[in-house]
Amino acid sequence: MDGPLKDLSKLERLTEKAKGKPSSIENSLDYLLQSLREVKDRINAGSVTEDTYVLLAQTVEAKKKEIDEKQREIYNGIARLGKALDKKFTQPLPTYEPLFASKDAQAALERTIALHFLRTGQFSTAETFIQECKMVIEPEQRTKFQDLHRIVLALKRQDIGPALEWSLKNREFLRKRSSPLVFYLHRSQFVRLLLTEPPDAGPAISYANATLRSFYPEHATEFQRLMTSVLGLPYADLASDSVHTDLEPLFAKEYCTNLGMSRQVPLRVIGDIGGGGALARIEKARTVMKERKSEWSQTDELPVPPENRYHSIFACPVSKEQSTEQNPPMMMTCGTRHNEGNRVKCPYCPTESTQANALRVVF
Repeated sequence: MDGPLKDLSKLERLTEKAKGKPSSIENSLDYLLQSLREVKDRINAGSVTEDTYVLLAQTVEAKKKEIDEKQREIYNGIARLGKALDKKFTQPLPTYEPLFASKDAQAALERTIALHFLRTGQFSTAETFIQECKMVIEPEQRTKFQDLHRIVLALKRQDIGPALEWSLKNREFLRKRSSPLVFYLHRSQFVRLLLTEPPDAGPAISYANATLRSFYPEHATEFQRLMTSVLGLPYADLASDSVHTDLEPLFAKEYCTNLGMSRQVPLRVIGDIGGGGALARIEKARTVMKERKSEWSQTDELPVPPENRYHSIFACPVSKEQSTEQNPPMMMTCGTRHNEGNRVKCPYCPTESTQANALRVVF
């Protein structure tokens, strides 16, 4: 089959596809463009017939129907999303003055976003963002985040070597923090050796003698559990994948702390608080408190989950007043903590004390 008959056969096949299972809008447009090119070639070759236009009209109509159906699905999805948002966020958020209006504030925000991409290993996205914002990120800082990502990827592959190498270089830093990172790295390797098939406790015992023995004073209970596991099946928690997967966030926390950064990714915390519907609840609580002429705390802090609180909170057992930087908690000479007045009498014993004799308590 060649010539006009072959061209007509192609167009018929395109028409059959157009009548078949609906595809994406992009595919529908691609099929339509291909059909138009086929007809154009036939017109240029002088081999166009009346059937060609009929088939082309059928193809256009079929693809138009497909595109209309896909667009209807999109519009219905958008409508459902709006209803879901209205149901989730029943309390409208207040309007504030435009944020990050100054150049310094905007630059700080852009730098935070760039560091977020670097910290989470999205280096290609980070480079594009940095170039578009025309900012400068020090090469040394980029290298440190690349090193972090390299070590975390090694931990995903169950390779603790790079993490141990970093821990050795920063041994003093980890010691001051009483970090269990090195012990948990060796524990992971020990459990991995213990659970190899066929079962053979010999390599695990040798590894424990070489690497874990020195950790006995600080981790005596855990060490005993590990050694007991050699006699048979390990404890359920030691056989869990979390023994290995928990190393990744633990290492990232220690690594970022060593760089003077927060243990959590800032933008992720914002997403957890705002994206989880917390902002609407906070605004509702603020409105109720304002009507009752009260506040949820003396420091006007946000009621966020405990894992996102970065300072200690102490309330006076006598006055129930929450301590602040201007009115810190104090311990009297008899040992009772208090934070009210210059000269006070202990509520639990007859001893009187002055603020000058009290000791500031730091949690």
